[in-house]
Amino acid sequence: MSTRVYGSLARIADFRNSNYDVQALPRSEWATGDYVEGEVVGTITDFYHIEDRSGHMVRVEPGDWVIGALGERAATLEGVGSWQDIGPDGRMDALTAAGLTGRFTSFSTLLPDPLTLKYRGHLCRNQRKVLMSDFAMKADFHGFNIPTLLLVGTSMSAGKTTTGRRVCKELDRAGRFVIGAKLSGAGRYRDILSYLKTGATEIFDFVDAGLPSTIVPEAEYRAAIRPLLAHIDDLQPDLLVVEAGASPLEPYNGAALIDELGDNVVCTILCASDPYAVVGVERAFSLRPDLVTGPATQTSAAVELVYKLSGLRGINILDPAQKGPFRDFLIDKLGLLRNEKSRSGTG
Repeated sequence: MSTRVYGSLARIADFRNSNYDVQALPRSEWATGDYVEGEVVGTITDFYHIEDRSGHMVRVEPGDWVIGALGERAATLEGVGSWQDIGPDGRMDALTAAGLTGRFTSFSTLLPDPLTLKYRGHLCRNQRKVLMSDFAMKADFHGFNIPTLLLVGTSMSAGKTTTGRRVCKELDRAGRFVIGAKLSGAGRYRDILSYLKTGATEIFDFVDAGLPSTIVPEAEYRAAIRPLLAHIDDLQPDLLVVEAGASPLEPYNGAALIDELGDNVVCTILCASDPYAVVGVERAFSLRPDLVTGPATQTSAAVELVYKLSGLRGINILDPAQKGPFRDFLIDKLGLLRNEKSRSGTG
């Protein structure tokens, strides 16, 4: 008997096993953000796991059914693919463990084979396909005026989430009402959940805006993200910690996100893979961060090279001896006082 597993991209929906039908639709009706079901096929590897709606990893086996959403991914270190590359045979890949579904066209040879699926159909109600956008946040007004700490990376796996967790912890220690958000990238729930566990009172990501990843036309991205920013504005946190997945130069609408945040950004931390990447992002994107973290700061030699190349300060937040300097940086940059009460009375 097949086991049905809902990927975390389905966490915004109201799915139960009996409140939809699975119908195979002609290719001309497929689009980004469609909820689909695939049957697990192929040979089991370490990637045969799905992140469920609670963020837990669930092992799947051939014959199981996985619910995800059609989308695209362009990961520099793992793989590139799109639902538009799914062929007539219906073979699909889990582009992320969240159920982002498409077909890889480029995949790292250093990794095990990805989770392979066979298209079973779209999730439908009343003869209409069900979309992620059906469950997206809505807002009558699109105002946003919240002080924001922005985390930008030179690539994936550059330390953004690790830095974000540390920021949330320090802000929580200072008694601030903090919201954590990941507003560009490819769907995974794990990263933003870790913010909740380390000090953020609430968390959001682009999935809440109805997007499986942020590789969509810029106008579509802006229209989706504005209601989410308006909702965060209504909550009136002391600070919003925003992670921009990947780097601003990758096709995830990072530049559009920074533009939407505008003058609300009061601090920018660049998480870099190496010292030379710091210079690359600075020059290519005209971005002058307030601090550098990530692998580019793993040793004193690396920190010195970052400064020599860019004039920027670097802190290795993984070094216990650097917790104090990092805390002092946040206090100085954000005007924090230890044990200060948040204006909301929570956090």
